[in-house]
Amino acid sequence: MFGGFGMTELIVILVIVVMLFGTKKLRNMGGDIGSAIKGFRKAMVSDEEPKALQDDQQETLTSTNNDSVSSEPGNKQG
Repeated sequence: MFGGFGMTELIVILVIVVMLFGTKKLRNMGGDIGSAIKGFRKAMVSDEEPKALQDDQQETLTSTNNDSVSSEPGNKQG
């Protein structure tokens, strides 16, 4: 099943782990691991958002600069 471990071996390992750590500590460790994974995912998503915002800002600046450059020759006072 899992690298040559059968169901009975996995149950024995699980019982030993529960006896060593206790259910409360295992529950806390599970919660800590879960919150760490959530934090990692949130950091990955928030890391991608600034790149998208920077691209949007760059496009806005480029279009603004192009508009102001193209409108300057028409603003000649004579």
